[in-house]
Amino acid sequence: MRLYGVVLVGWFRRYATYRMATAAGVFTNTVFGFIMAYAYIALWDERPQLGGYDVSQAVTYVWLGQALLAAGALMGGGFEVELIERIRTGDIAIDLYRPADLQLWWLACDLGRGLFQLVGRGVVPMAIGALAFDLALPGSVLTWVAFSGCVALALVVSFALRFLVALSAFWLLDGAGVAQLSWLAGMFFSGMLLPLTLFPGLLGEVARALPWSALLQVPADVFLGQRTGWGVVEAYAFQAGWALALLALGRLVQTAATRRVVVQGG
Repeated sequence: MRLYGVVLVGWFRRYATYRMATAAGVFTNTVFGFIMAYAYIALWDERPQLGGYDVSQAVTYVWLGQALLAAGALMGGGFEVELIERIRTGDIAIDLYRPADLQLWWLACDLGRGLFQLVGRGVVPMAIGALAFDLALPGSVLTWVAFSGCVALALVVSFALRFLVALSAFWLLDGAGVAQLSWLAGMFFSGMLLPLTLFPGLLGEVARALPWSALLQVPADVFLGQRTGWGVVEAYAFQAGWALALLALGRLVQTAATRRVVVQGG
């Protein structure tokens, strides 16, 4: 496991070298945070307690989304781009010869990336949002700890989804289309555009049951105090369940893909 820890740290440092890109990302997240915050304020002025949130909680939800956007790669741009390209060019054969598990290797890479993006592109926009608006920040250390656990599980679920997307390139040769569909689904069903609690009827029930809700909606509800006590345990169980299921599915698809490479003479 020490190998994967080294890989994680290495990818954290890799993304830390892109200082101008990080600064541009912070600026972009902050600008969109202000735009969405004022849109939410206008909406909640008309419909107080919409979705079970007051205005302060709704605005806090916006800034949480901006803080987790890059970390969870909700708009893509994570390891999957590189892995898809390696599959397309055949360089994946080199990865398969490494004395390391392919899935764990890329999980370590993506966790390193996600942790840097959380710190590099998440903290500053959230801090600016807290200075500009009256955010509903948790007053309990336990809530912060519970939220941190939710974020960690969200990163694993995000990886597991995008690992499956990347593996589709073994059959499609170019996974760009699947990656785009995954990005659109992630933006809609994670709650990035609107909290999933606003979705009506069956659509809302389905959206909240899908794995993308583990990326933002579930951590946000823990942060905002919508889930407490056993509610936090249920949130962890939901995220961990999807993480294990998707990782297991990724393992099966990886095995099938590896056989395909061998059959093709790779």
